[in-house]
Amino acid sequence: MTSRFAVLGSPIAHSKSPLLHAAAYRELGLDWEYTRAEVSSGELGEFVLGLDDSWRGLSLTMPLKEEALALVDSVDVQSLLTGASNTVTLDHSNSKLTVQGFNTDVAGIVGALGDAAIRQTSHVLILGAGATARSAMVAAANLGAEQVTVAARSPHKTEEIVNVAARAGVAVSVVHLGDALTSDLVADVTISTLPGGALQLAPDDVLAVPQGAVLLDVAYDPWPSALGIAWQGAGGVTVSGLAMLVHQALGQVRIFVTGDPLLPLDREDEVFTAMKRAVGLSS
Repeated sequence: MTSRFAVLGSPIAHSKSPLLHAAAYRELGLDWEYTRAEVSSGELGEFVLGLDDSWRGLSLTMPLKEEALALVDSVDVQSLLTGASNTVTLDHSNSKLTVQGFNTDVAGIVGALGDAAIRQTSHVLILGAGATARSAMVAAANLGAEQVTVAARSPHKTEEIVNVAARAGVAVSVVHLGDALTSDLVADVTISTLPGGALQLAPDDVLAVPQGAVLLDVAYDPWPSALGIAWQGAGGVTVSGLAMLVHQALGQVRIFVTGDPLLPLDREDEVFTAMKRAVGLSS
């Protein structure tokens, strides 16, 4: 019986996860099937319960990362810290479904910034306050950040990410999203967790970007994003969300193959190179 996997979310047609996973399993010599499925908020539980025992795992994107926690029997530390899982494994042993939740977004963000030679930072600006922003908060803590500024459309609705900062041991301040990019925050690294096209920049907006400051924009469709173009024009360095996508997907492949996001795969360098090539990133 072929092992089956999929990425779920809404919208999902743009997802490049099937390309990444197919490349990885092909390189590993595994005849596994990985597809995509449109699953909206409130539909995850019904979807999971309708799967047969050929299904072994799921990748989750908006708006399902928080919803997953209501279904899982256990979660990893990153899920506990962030309150979100982007990966679940499904075990149908003994006629009982057991679901484990994992968060590979944190490692994906750290890995993407590492590609830009960012392995330590003191001040991070996070755009957005949702599930991916909470993963960005934990990633900032892992990179040694002492101060994180969260820029949100509704600053009064940031209690969850502020609590994540407290658990991660990071000092946090909150500003309005509209003020974040044109005020002198002087963050070393900015991580935008906003959906593609969500941030509208006026033609006369002047970004306050320190020379050489790094922006990781987790949105990769379209790319370059409007924010990425403006950021580069202001003298900054941009990192595509594709880099994060590939790094977090590598963690998912580790989980699906070995059960452990920290256990390297056999021939992992070749697998990772194949995944990057599948989405047009240079090896």
